[in-house]
Formats: sequence, structure tokens, C-alpha cells
Amino acid sequence: MDPTGLVYAAAGVAALLAAVLPRMLAGAPASMPMVFVGAGVAGFAVIDSLPTPDPLDHPGVAEHLTEACVIVSLMGAGLALNRPVGWRRWMSTWRLLGITMPLTMLAIGVLGWSLLGLGVAAAVLLAAALAPTDPVLATEVQVGEPSDDPEREDEIRFALTSEAGLNDGLAFPFIYAAIAIAAAGVAPLGAWGGEWVLVDVVWRLSAGVGIGAGLGWLLGKLFFAAPSRRYRLAEHGEGFVALASTFAAYGLAELVEGYGFVAVFVCACVIRNEERQHGYHRVLHQYIEQLERLLTIIILVLLGGAIARGLLAGMSWQHVLVAVLILLVVRPLAGWVALTRGGTGPFDRAAISYFGIRGIGSLYYLSYALGHANFPEARSLWQVVGLVVAGSVVLHGVTAGPVMDSLDRRRRAAARASGHTEGPATTTL
Repeated sequence: MDPTGLVYAAAGVAALLAAVLPRMLAGAPASMPMVFVGAGVAGFAVIDSLPTPDPLDHPGVAEHLTEACVIVSLMGAGLALNRPVGWRRWMSTWRLLGITMPLTMLAIGVLGWSLLGLGVAAAVLLAAALAPTDPVLATEVQVGEPSDDPEREDEIRFALTSEAGLNDGLAFPFIYAAIAIAAAGVAPLGAWGGEWVLVDVVWRLSAGVGIGAGLGWLLGKLFFAAPSRRYRLAEHGEGFVALASTFAAYGLAELVEGYGFVAVFVCACVIRNEERQHGYHRVLHQYIEQLERLLTIIILVLLGGAIARGLLAGMSWQHVLVAVLILLVVRPLAGWVALTRGGTGPFDRAAISYFGIRGIGSLYYLSYALGHANFPEARSLWQVVGLVVAGSVVLHGVTAGPVMDSLDRRRRAAARASGHTEGPATTTL
């Protein structure tokens, strides 16, 4: 049977479900990613004529599809944040980036080396790929659409959104470190470490921030302050301009060998900061959110299909143990340590630490590294990363709705007890 018609029909149904499911599952112990991973598993298990979506057989497709999804989601995350960037205002974010992320990478690298028997290069790659949280699959625990009230953002949603927006780009230097180690073999650190620090850390990060900030400032002026109303794009309400901004920031940063992920998120934050009251931010965010949802569906269905066709076949109990430890021990413990003196209450701290969702970014990083260096442990790496992402989809998908609803009820009750009819979202618990 020619699967063409079936693929189109399935795509139509999936797109309709993408519009309906978030509303149907709001507050339920289930999520849209769970549904589509399950659909991918079922579809590819039943329909033999569908090609096997093994990422090792199609590395280019896996890399560029996940790349597109992540950069779109980063633009959406930056546009959604209402809180202006600042040292004290973003203290939870800085703690998660400066403490939680390094501790997580160290722990994952040790687990990969000790339990999975990975070499140094592969262990560093596993740590870098699984360190960042995901801006794509974390919809249930992230901020909503842009608002002109920065106080609407509770600390949990703000911290998880801002962390996910920045740590994707900050993991990239360690991906390059893994590639350098794989290429250098047993060469000492001095053989590649100097170039790594100067190029992969200093230059690429600086270029990403600079391109993102500069382009964001120019686009903000064009959107909201162009001398002629004819060219003031905010007055015309065209949402696809968000996609143009995303591609321009990413492409320009990549052209100068900077980190495009960093550039996209910084660009979005600067645009958001240029004029905080305008409703055009919601137009841009809604367009990006819809595109992100469609790309996410494709990737999750293919991930489910890869699992159905044997991506996880032959994995050992060590793979399962590493995945469980990453999701239930490493991230929660590292997050709790980072936020202990950060001013968050115990309930907020526990939620932020627990919801370290792993997803599309991890798939991209692994695809990218395997396409730029030879890692003999590639199959094992895909197994543990695939298992962690699938496990995160299920674990966090089941718990996100009920946990966030419970925390919101606690926050409203605390606000009423303090004499407010609708308490500020930033109340800490």
C-alpha cells in the first residue's frame, strides 16, 4: 500500500489534535507530547510500509529538524518573558545556570563513564547533551503568552522558562569539547584546550550575545519606532515576522561562528524589552507557538517511531538506571542545591528542581556531535538519550498538570489570606 495518502491524513489529524489537546488535557495527568510519542510508537509498530526513522541512519534529518524546532521555541520563550533582565530579578535563573547545570553535567559524565563504560569523549557528550532543560516540551510548566504585567509570572514558570532559554546555548561549548576530545584521542588538554577556550567559549558566546542584542535592538526599533507608520511592523500585526527574526538571528550568528541558540533567545528578550506594553508581542508569540507545536508533533511522532523500530532494543539495565538517576536524582538534587539560598520557598524550589525536562535540545546536540566526529558508542548514546527524553515526556507529562494546579491553588489561597483578592504570581511557597 502506498503510504502517501495515509501520511497526509495522519498529518491532518495530528495538526487538529495539536490545536485541541492542550485544552483537553489542561490540568490532567497527561500531556500532548505523551500522546504523540505514543501515536508514533503505535503507528510505526502497526504500519510496516512506513520507513524506519532511525536517527543513526538519517543523521542529517535528525539534526536539522530538531535544530529548527529548538530555535523556534527559543524565540517563543524569549518573547513570552515579562520580567526585565536583571541580576536580582533573574537570580533563580543565574543560580540554575551557574550551579545546577555544571553539577548536572559532572554527575551525568561520571554516570556515563562508570555505569555505561563510555570513553571520555562520549561521557562528555552525554553530559552536554542531557544537561540543558528543554524549551519545547515544557509548555505546561512555562510562562504563558506575553503580558504587560511582569508580576503575573510566578517564580516556577519564570525560572524554568528563562533557564531553558539560556542553557541550550550554554551547553554548546561542551559539545565542542566532546568533539575535540574525540578528534584528539589521547592528546593532552593543552593540545586543544586553548583553542576551545578562546573560540568555542569566549568568541562563540560573545558573538551569539552580540548578534542577538544588536539585531534585537534594530528589530525593536523597526517594529515599534520606525519614523513612518508604513514601516512600523507592529501596526500591521503580521506574525510571520517572528520567524524572520528567528532565522535572521540564528543565521547571522552562525555566519560569524557564534552560538545561534544564544543569539535567538537574546534577540527575543531585547525585542520584548524594547516596548513592553504593545499587543504585537502576543501576535508574534502566538505565531511562533503554533509553528513550534507543529514541529514538535513531527519530532515526537518520529521519536516514537524510532522506539517502535528498535532504537532502545538491546539496552542494558545500566541504561535504565542512568536514565532514572538523571530524571529523579541528579537534576532534582542539583536544582535544590542551587536554589537553597536563592529566596524561593520550599514548594517552588522543589517544583523548579523536579521539572528539569529533557527533550528536543538533547536530540539535536547528540545528532550534531555525531555528525561532526566519530563516536564508537553512538548507538549506546542514542539509547540513553532516547530513553531519558521518552522518560521525561511520560514522567513530567503525568505530573506537570496536577502539580502546577496544586501550586497555583496554594498561591491563590496564600494571596487571599494576605488580603488580596488575586495575589501576585510571584508569591513564593
